[in-house]
Amino acid sequence: MSEELRWLSMRELAARIAAKEISAREALSDHLDRIDALNPAINAVVTRDDETAYARAEAADRTLARGEPIGALHGVPMTHKDTHDTAGMRTTWGSPIMAERFPETDALIIARLKQAGINTTGKTNVPEFAAGSHTFNPVFGTTLNPYDTTKSASGSSGGVGAVLAAGIQAAGDGSDMGGSLRSPASFNNVVGFRPSNGRIPHTLPGDPFAWLAQSGFMARTVSDVALLMSVAAGPEPGAPGSIGESGDVFDLPEFGLGNERDPDLRGVRIGFSPDLDGLLPVETEVAEIVASTAAVFSTLGADVTDRIPDLSDADEVFAVRRALDFVHSWAPLLTEHRDRMKDSVVWNIEMGLKLTGAEVVSADRARARLHGEVERFFADHDVLVLTTSQVLPFDASIEYPTSINGIEFDNYLEWMRALCVISATGCPAISVPAGFSESGLPVGVQLVARPGDDVRLLRIAQAFEAATRVGQRHPLL
Repeated sequence: MSEELRWLSMRELAARIAAKEISAREALSDHLDRIDALNPAINAVVTRDDETAYARAEAADRTLARGEPIGALHGVPMTHKDTHDTAGMRTTWGSPIMAERFPETDALIIARLKQAGINTTGKTNVPEFAAGSHTFNPVFGTTLNPYDTTKSASGSSGGVGAVLAAGIQAAGDGSDMGGSLRSPASFNNVVGFRPSNGRIPHTLPGDPFAWLAQSGFMARTVSDVALLMSVAAGPEPGAPGSIGESGDVFDLPEFGLGNERDPDLRGVRIGFSPDLDGLLPVETEVAEIVASTAAVFSTLGADVTDRIPDLSDADEVFAVRRALDFVHSWAPLLTEHRDRMKDSVVWNIEMGLKLTGAEVVSADRARARLHGEVERFFADHDVLVLTTSQVLPFDASIEYPTSINGIEFDNYLEWMRALCVISATGCPAISVPAGFSESGLPVGVQLVARPGDDVRLLRIAQAFEAATRVGQRHPLL
């Protein structure tokens, strides 16, 4: 296993392949060697197709030898989240019901990655039906945290977070309904970006009007997130919620190789509160680490205030919309397969089935109020900063934390409200490494911007990343 390749960014690896300094076959072989060596400790990669991947790598090298045009990610190997359909490759959603499901087509995000040259090598683990921020299921078992393999890697993109932290690959695709890109980013000391609604659109078939869940990316650097967004974002026929801008808006010099500059946030106005002024219970050590980032933003020249939006309507919006989305996606399976679905999934489906018209209307009105509050806040602020995860990575043997600071929870979602309330706003949000606990566990900070302001959010996150360099601390697997 090559230490030289292990911690390269995706941009660096793609550039070396394009320059023929590394062949696509060599990059793939090294990637698969790392899976062989490291995956037994973390159980993150759950499906592989080495033979097909080698055929693609050899084809990629022939294309380079002929001098033909190549994509931005030509020959770069990558495993994908096991909720994103991959044509001809098993996609299970961590469910025994779909354990042998082989889609015929690629999900939009996968199709766009392949168009840019990605070499698909396998799939990463998820919670059953991607429900909950702890990655375990009866098909593949539990994914463990590379910084402490007794701890959770979070979820639902937990497998992705773990392979990035372990050095198996530099970046990966994921999705985020209630924090599934941001929470595992915090637990694994990487970057997790939930884009604005419609950046990577929902398409037909399915529910093209869906908005609560978003596809996005995780990486070890903000620069690599921008690279992936540049190839995956943009409108699509059959996607009425598309943002009209192409992915080119993310293809900017400041995100590229060799364009590092001194971080500067002068003129940026930040509303800052680790716990949203008491709305969220947060473990003491997490709150202290997040609170310490205020000084970083101030040192970079930002105007840090304690003003925050009132997000009290967000809980109702999130709970109702999530329940309805679970009905749309999984209720057809409930009658026949109830005994093969975990209790929290059944609970969420039944919550949606029991909703009354009045409750749905009430949630729509709450969403309108929430939208107005967000607009008022961002009229004179650029970013809202708060904690990503309210807890440190927890014991991997439990399903989810049942209390924080003595506050008991009724369900599997309440410990992740710092993420859920932001999902309800439709705002782009990113988790960036912020620090480590005394026991060596990662903590992330969450940055949130106005809907549509994705590029500016990445710029601000990159400045924080450059100033702190917390993400450069790797686990000792």
